[in-house]
Amino acid sequence: MFRTLKPFEYFEPKTIEEATETLSKYGTKAKVYAAGVDLVPRMRKRQIHPKYMVNIQQIKGLDKIKENAEGLSIGALSSLRSIELSPLVKKNYMVLSEAIHSIASIQVKTQGTAVGNLCVATPASDVAPALFVLDAKFRVAAPSGEKTVPIENFYTGVGQTVLQTNEIITEILLPKPPAKTGGAFLKLVRTVADIAKVNAAAILTITDGTCKEVRIAVGSVAPTVFRAKKAEGMLKGQKLDQKLIEKAAEAAAGEAKPITDLRSTAEYRKETTRVLVKRVLEKALERAKA
Repeated sequence: MFRTLKPFEYFEPKTIEEATETLSKYGTKAKVYAAGVDLVPRMRKRQIHPKYMVNIQQIKGLDKIKENAEGLSIGALSSLRSIELSPLVKKNYMVLSEAIHSIASIQVKTQGTAVGNLCVATPASDVAPALFVLDAKFRVAAPSGEKTVPIENFYTGVGQTVLQTNEIITEILLPKPPAKTGGAFLKLVRTVADIAKVNAAAILTITDGTCKEVRIAVGSVAPTVFRAKKAEGMLKGQKLDQKLIEKAAEAAAGEAKPITDLRSTAEYRKETTRVLVKRVLEKALERAKA
């Protein structure tokens, strides 16, 4: 049931420094507002009760998607829709565009941001597996300065990240993939508007017929999105064929730790993890060879 919002004090900083200083002052009583797709409904349901709201929408430059010598930078206020449609993303990071495309709601994608999606820290995120295989890093600002956090070190549990109360992600940083790299994303849902029962992403780099680099990420089958590193180890340095891909997919399913809930059983999630990983590897291989 939705209710009117409880009163809170509102801040609209014009710089990152001002925003992080305000967050430092109010600590756990403050929340960052970027788009409010998750935050506002939770406030209306009385799940959270922030006393202070720090709206970062007026900070200039946080909505940019920029190419640079190292790869790509995606600002914290870049909407999911702008990332999905960006020619720069489609050029070298199709797996990310594909993952966002799988989100059915145009309204959510137009309003919501990728960084906001990631900070919710749901294991069913569609954005996170794509960024895992793209080897993403986050630029994080705090009153003491900036630091860079690899996405693999970002999540600590369901709804939990390493971000401190006075820290803000300002950019997603993506390295440029090597030549002959292909990626793919797939998910299993009950209806198109539902969240994933299982999702998976993969990237392969093929040189002279050999798998030089591979990353596989799986979501919704463990407390956090995770890299299937046993499966990756079976493929790296090998000439890939159908039998080896199937063995790697089986290994990835073995690395999953799904639960049974209203949306699916643990057994079904394990089996469909195997199927989805097999399919994203096949699709990524096809694209890498193209």
